[in-house]
Amino acid sequence: MGFLSNFKKEIQLAKRKKASQINGKNLKGLLKKFKEERDRIEKETGIRPQIDNTTQMFMQKILNVWINEGKEIDEQKFWTEVDYNRQFDHPVEYYERNL
Repeated sequence: MGFLSNFKKEIQLAKRKKASQINGKNLKGLLKKFKEERDRIEKETGIRPQIDNTTQMFMQKILNVWINEGKEIDEQKFWTEVDYNRQFDHPVEYYERNL
């Protein structure tokens, strides 16, 4: 009985990990589309629109995942980079605090 329940838990964990990887790729793709759309609007109007609430929510989610993974993220550096629209041009290590 114990063997089967452990096996079942391992399968569920594997499925969750796979789903999170797929969701992460989709999320990054969405964020890039949002950024490209803001770039396009800036070219047309000359004014860069503010990051909308949906994009902020996605980026906060990513930040939370990094923190939950045990990474010491410099949130100020992260949000500064996001404000200047260089989001996700850097690897996660770029945002990590150097203690």
